[in-house]
Amino acid sequence: MSGVWLVADVGGTNARFALVEGPDGVPSDVRSLPTRDHPGLAEAAAAYVDAVGVRPSAACLAVAGPVADGTYHLTNAGWPKGTLDAVRAHLGLPHLDIINDFEALAYALPRLGADDLILIGDRAPSADAPLAVVGPGTGLGVAGLVPTPSGWVPVPGEGGQVDVPAATDREIEVTRLLRAEKGAATAEYLLSGAGLARIHRYLGTLDGDPGEDLTAQQISERRDDPRCDEALRMFCGLLGSLAGNAALTLGARGGVYLGGGILPRIVDVLRDSSFRARFEGKPPVEDYMRAIPTALIVHPGPALVGAAVRLAQSLPDLEPA
Repeated sequence: MSGVWLVADVGGTNARFALVEGPDGVPSDVRSLPTRDHPGLAEAAAAYVDAVGVRPSAACLAVAGPVADGTYHLTNAGWPKGTLDAVRAHLGLPHLDIINDFEALAYALPRLGADDLILIGDRAPSADAPLAVVGPGTGLGVAGLVPTPSGWVPVPGEGGQVDVPAATDREIEVTRLLRAEKGAATAEYLLSGAGLARIHRYLGTLDGDPGEDLTAQQISERRDDPRCDEALRMFCGLLGSLAGNAALTLGARGGVYLGGGILPRIVDVLRDSSFRARFEGKPPVEDYMRAIPTALIVHPGPALVGAAVRLAQSLPDLEPA
């Protein structure tokens, strides 16, 4: 089997597709399709393939949701559950992998260089111990990557669905409002684009001054507004606690990477916030945590790179043209 590979990073809002020639190839013909414009994953992938006019020999589609036993479900896309076999048949592909999007991000971590990262703290990640990646975007993803004698093994999961790691009185009050509204205090409800907007709204409720509802982008752009500033800093503090929890759970001594589309827009706030203090503040293991690096991913398409790495592992004898 030979030819160009199709890779994709499919989120709740947009589906990004690209072509790549092998695991070391640079994704090309990158296009982003709004998920709302297509009834499902197979149709979106087919639309891209038709648009670029290239028939891939294999594909790996990374989706923002659980993947198990040949089925997948995009949690925030509004698409129905689907099966790998149905998508493969629709596209007429001899080989197809469908994996969780943060599993794809995990695969990409050892491939990221210094130019692909912004350090949050004074240590750079090192690919000689387990790694983790945490990312708020349309949803909240968490995954790990573990070194073994036969290579790196990803550890995907649904870590965005853990409880909110509230620590301050103000965060506890915000979490109380979240539980009253949603029936559960799930981290993704606050650590996502919609979650940042929710934090801002809850702060207005606590202050007795609801004000206007703002989107995550508007909040990120209004740094001089006290409530927007508090919302952003609370967001970063909560993320620091959650990232620290992920590091402890996975033993990610090599580093914790931060992904998603929100953080690159607020790098200055992230660095100046309590993120790193909350990450390290895990008594009695503060020394253990201080030694773990954290870095923000600024590579334009890491999940696309990771999807190609997955294909290389799935098809070790495959030599793309």
